[in-house]
Amino acid sequence: MEKYARQALAEGVKNVTDLVISTDSELYRVLVLHYNRNNQIEVPENFRFVVQATLREFFISIAAEKDQEQSWKKSIYKVISRMDDAVPEYFKSSNWMEQLVDG
Repeated sequence: MEKYARQALAEGVKNVTDLVISTDSELYRVLVLHYNRNNQIEVPENFRFVVQATLREFFISIAAEKDQEQSWKKSIYKVISRMDDAVPEYFKSSNWMEQLVDG
């Protein structure tokens, strides 16, 4: 996330609202591939908005040079944690991976 925010700044992006994530965005695809390698889990619609908000929070902090502070990411994590969804019930089962295969 930090890498993409720094890249946007290096490319001259000035306005945080210019950072828009779609399901076709490289960052979105990289994250989905990393966390859902076999596409076994349906990606929640909200995920795109959380990725976008996270990217924007990193962008704002880096642009304001808050990254010079030791714990600069803590404030970002607090903002993002408010967007957490409840863990789906099927993840709470000890055999949830088998349920995906059977499904």
